[in-house]
Amino acid sequence: MMIPVTAASEAASRFLNFVNASPTPFHAVHNAAIRLEKAGFRKIREKDDWEKDLKAGGKYYFTRNQSSLLAFTIPQKWKQGAGVSIVATHVDSPNLRVRPISKRSKEGYLQVGVETYGGGIWHSWLDRDLSLAGRIVVSDKNGGFDSKLIRVETPLLRIPTLAIHLDRNVNDSFKFNQETEFVPILGLIASELNSSSASEGKKEDVQATASDISKNHHPALLSVLANELSVAPEDINDFELHLYDTQPSVLGGINNEFIFSPRLDNLVSSFCAVEAIAETVSSASFPTLEGNVNCIALFNHEEIGSVSTSGAESSLIPSLLERLSPTPSLLAQSISRSFLISADMGHAVHPNYRSKHEENHAPQMNGGIVIKTNAKQRYASDAIGSFLVKKLVERKGGKVQEYEVRNDMACGSTVGPMLSKIGMRTVDVGNAMLSMHSIRETAGSQDIRNAIDLFSSFFEGFAELDRGLTVD
Repeated sequence: MMIPVTAASEAASRFLNFVNASPTPFHAVHNAAIRLEKAGFRKIREKDDWEKDLKAGGKYYFTRNQSSLLAFTIPQKWKQGAGVSIVATHVDSPNLRVRPISKRSKEGYLQVGVETYGGGIWHSWLDRDLSLAGRIVVSDKNGGFDSKLIRVETPLLRIPTLAIHLDRNVNDSFKFNQETEFVPILGLIASELNSSSASEGKKEDVQATASDISKNHHPALLSVLANELSVAPEDINDFELHLYDTQPSVLGGINNEFIFSPRLDNLVSSFCAVEAIAETVSSASFPTLEGNVNCIALFNHEEIGSVSTSGAESSLIPSLLERLSPTPSLLAQSISRSFLISADMGHAVHPNYRSKHEENHAPQMNGGIVIKTNAKQRYASDAIGSFLVKKLVERKGGKVQEYEVRNDMACGSTVGPMLSKIGMRTVDVGNAMLSMHSIRETAGSQDIRNAIDLFSSFFEGFAELDRGLTVD
């Protein structure tokens, strides 16, 4: 069956390429930077005095710790004290991470010790083809060190379930211990002994240094990592490795209306933010745009509270505001003129669990942007923010949906409430999805374009819309 190519399906296909190439936050930031550079953005560094080099019509970005990214554009008639229009997202997702000492073995199996990260639906990780990705600190030829990204495409790991014949009650109440019954297998001990006993014997005679990690991990694992990077195992000094599902993201459904993928929460919003600002600077109107600085912020560690140096509660956005408006008066003016869209995925109504949604707040996939509201301010939306989003969506001919959690259920949260503490107006939006925090999630393929359109409309038209709105 031939399905016609539309703007929506084309955007969804580009998203698939992005998410498949981004198994970790490090890769997502790296791929976002590549896209921005293709759109003409110039990399700057936080440690440099870049303020004096800003130019009208300039496009800039910087990263922090390889795991967060800020990009911004300077309007033609910009001056200090101008507002900043920000789309804030996060690039991390619940997953499993290799422990600093991962070497384990049991009953003839090589095993890898892992730690859970975030609030994952952990049973969805069982019986999946898993591999490793992340960053590795390696020695270079000049006596220095580099932090290199790695992605092993070959399935290396698996967390096997127990056969139903050995647990006849498994389907009655499926629970397991995340410490003792959630350990991936890497291989068989016999195979490691045959391949590495000689090399291990040589190392026994060498006094280990503080930075030597060879005793912490299976030699077979270090050998795989070294081969991927074309370095010697002893050149690996440290690493942060995440487990990921090697099954690629795909379009699905009878009319390709779905995306079946890991990490939709929240690489969808991150991809759409990058695409929107890249498309905006490529438009003919960009050099003449007035008003706010346009900005995207891709944060790490939202799934565990955003409290890191690369999270939303870090200095990233306050530092940018202060460097663009370097006096207390100018900073206060800038904050009052600024607006932030906190973009994170939302919960689509589930056909098998309709009662989990409030009667009148049941978003549909491909039904348009979801405005997320919570009276307890777990989401930062209010009437002003919701109104502005609706007007911006109207500019592109789109639709909006409303989501508010039931009174008898706990409400999740986003980067929105913590960023609103800066004092700028904030609204929470997202795309509707199913199976959030599963290893395979589901979203609407048309909603990729819907989010790009909202963010593009925000960058193009917020300043003019805001001038016509009187609140204080």
